[in-house]
Amino acid sequence: MKKYLIYILLLLFTAPYISSCSDEWTDSDKLSLLTKAEEEEPIVEDDIDISLLKFGFNLNPKAETNELPNADEALDIYFYAEGKELAEGEKECPLLGYQEACYLHAGVYSEGTWMYVPAAWTEDTEKCKMVRVKENVWKITLSPTIRDWFGSGSTPIEQLGLIIRTTDGKKGIEEDTFVDIEDDKYNSFTPGEIKLESMPSGLQHGINIIDNHTVALVLYEKDKDGNRYYDYAYVMGDFNNWKRSNDENSQMYYDESAGCWWITLSGLEPTKEYAFQYYLGKKSSVEGEKDTELRIADPYTEKILDASSDSYIPESTYPSSQRIYPTKGAGVVSTFKIQKDSYSWAHDNFKIADKNNLMIYELLLRDFTETGDLQGAIQKLDYLERLGITAIELMPVQEFEGNDSWGYNPTFYFALDKAYGTSEMYKRFIDECHKRGIAVLFDVVYNHATGSNTFARLYWDSKNNRTAENNPWFNVEARHAFNVFHDFNHESPLVRDFVKRNLKYLINEYHIDGFRFDLTKGFTQNGNKDTDVSGYDESRISILRDYYNAIQSVSPEAVMICEHWTDWAEENVLALAGIQCWRKGSNTHDEGYYQSGMGYSERSSFSNLIQSGGNSIHFGGWVGFMESHDEERVAYKAQVYGNEKIKTDLTTRMNQLAANAAFCFTVPGPKMIWQFGELGYDETLGEEDEKTAKKPLHWEYYDEPARKSLYDVYAKLLDLRKTHANLFGQNATFSWKVETADWTGNTPRTISLKYNDKELVVVGNFGGDTTNYSLDSNIKYNYMTGDEVSGNITVEPHNFFLGTSFRPE
Repeated sequence: MKKYLIYILLLLFTAPYISSCSDEWTDSDKLSLLTKAEEEEPIVEDDIDISLLKFGFNLNPKAETNELPNADEALDIYFYAEGKELAEGEKECPLLGYQEACYLHAGVYSEGTWMYVPAAWTEDTEKCKMVRVKENVWKITLSPTIRDWFGSGSTPIEQLGLIIRTTDGKKGIEEDTFVDIEDDKYNSFTPGEIKLESMPSGLQHGINIIDNHTVALVLYEKDKDGNRYYDYAYVMGDFNNWKRSNDENSQMYYDESAGCWWITLSGLEPTKEYAFQYYLGKKSSVEGEKDTELRIADPYTEKILDASSDSYIPESTYPSSQRIYPTKGAGVVSTFKIQKDSYSWAHDNFKIADKNNLMIYELLLRDFTETGDLQGAIQKLDYLERLGITAIELMPVQEFEGNDSWGYNPTFYFALDKAYGTSEMYKRFIDECHKRGIAVLFDVVYNHATGSNTFARLYWDSKNNRTAENNPWFNVEARHAFNVFHDFNHESPLVRDFVKRNLKYLINEYHIDGFRFDLTKGFTQNGNKDTDVSGYDESRISILRDYYNAIQSVSPEAVMICEHWTDWAEENVLALAGIQCWRKGSNTHDEGYYQSGMGYSERSSFSNLIQSGGNSIHFGGWVGFMESHDEERVAYKAQVYGNEKIKTDLTTRMNQLAANAAFCFTVPGPKMIWQFGELGYDETLGEEDEKTAKKPLHWEYYDEPARKSLYDVYAKLLDLRKTHANLFGQNATFSWKVETADWTGNTPRTISLKYNDKELVVVGNFGGDTTNYSLDSNIKYNYMTGDEVSGNITVEPHNFFLGTSFRPE
């Protein structure tokens, strides 16, 4: 499963570790460091007494006072680096003796939300730069006031979260530091008594458009035990000047039977986009203690506004005029618009002709073009059309945390992430794909959500930084061993209804052609955080069938592909229902095509790409591939670990990869290409904490003859599947020899396909001796070159032959 490079402020107070090591440094060491520092980054002398400082962050240390910093005053923040020298030059505190720039990463905590983070984790802004005022001491002043520095407006400030980092991302202290703030402007609003009233019939959870001037907002709020948890709820937004008041424009009713807070808003402008949030509170049982309060966005919103991420999106990707954050908002804000912007579909009659013959291109928008967005991808669609793919599978595009991600850290499911473009741009991309006969599939992540998800935040265990025991959508601990973030409970009717509604919405709104579901193995309640859960699971099958039926009810031609990796029998049941599962052509999910690509016959069998015999899968039930985003590239392994010339010679390496492709794409059933596999992309995936990081672009590969030759092989093979689809259909006769002993010389790897009077044979020589092969008399053409052939043919090492009974077109 994936791990994600996401910076999250933990909602916990943690005491900084303190260690002293000043006696580890000699005077000459200190003088040397000081001299170097003065040359590279001059020290700004400050009158602070270093004896007053403790390791970590220090606030106004010159003043001996127990008073809290005030939000309407300036604040001096010092950071003091201490720590022991560890082995091999490492230091307990990375900033000890450090002489370059350091930056404060900070945010405001208010009403249950982190907000007003001035810069992204990797952004070196002058505003956040800390000045080195003494050796191992840095300082920054939040002025003219704390409130002004963060730009938090009238938002009450409860705490600051602080961390210091170097330009290369090293933390000066491992845990975040939290500072309580005194705020004279803290909201003194007194909530009214709860209003119990049944909501109008026909409303659903979320945003309900009643007419051109009226909207009803509905927030489900019953915990796992069926009880209302919060004592009051208000809506704040552009329609009421972001003020809570005990009137019909802000205070929400509660329907005990439906378990929902609701409100009807009237007098709205039909073409105006309104931003809003829910404000919930639970009254404290202790006199004088603050209520527990929470500001959240609507989980069904189709567009969010996020001050901590939106400002870093390029203007060309998403115009700033369309993402203006409300000055009185806090955290993630939801929106609605009565009359949504219309899109005129130009190619609305597209349908997938044969889901069992799909050639899918897995695409990560961030890493596909220089701009990393939809507009850049549109410019490359002609390239993909020439390649011959029939579907694009977009890695997750539903709103995820931050702007730089694989997308497997979802937050809001009805909103598509602005880091790639506007709603109109998504639709135009899909329209342009359909114009070229290319289907579009969304990779969707329903196994888990991050802690920023509204459902997670509604019932949250702050002490343990996880969803609470009474959360009706999530398991406190995952029910399987592959989880990240917070595990959805798919046995919950709330979760099932939400997922089905979301699937239908995405098809109806964006006209997509299907889905790839991430980690469906996790859609179970029959395990724990240490359980593999690969065994047959009837309840999981029922859940997935339910989702598939919801998809089919809207679009019968739409496909559903699962990353499942479970018992063969379970995947076959799904296949019989019409669901497809990811399948890698190896026995262990990590060798097969890697071994052959590197030139090693050991553990290189392809047989699991399409099983036969006792474990036969229903035709079309597996989407086969050689590599995916989760794994190292075959080309990288071949370049680093390849056998003899495969490692040292680019042409040989690309020829070996072409032979791999021939023994993947001529196998019946849908197939998938991980982007740039057709060019032999050979950048490493990286170590565990690097895997999801942005990867270098190499469009120049297309101009390199050896790599362009590989692209041409892919294109030729994909064209063969389209122009002679019956050869790869259910009624064709298929056989192959692809075990470890089938490799070179007199025992090459072979594939044979027959349909009526058409025949095809593939002969592969993956290394070693020259192969001499006697052709069937019906094979008359070398499909790759167009030359006529008969009798015996010769296949050199690291090459393949593809013969047909028909002339290439």
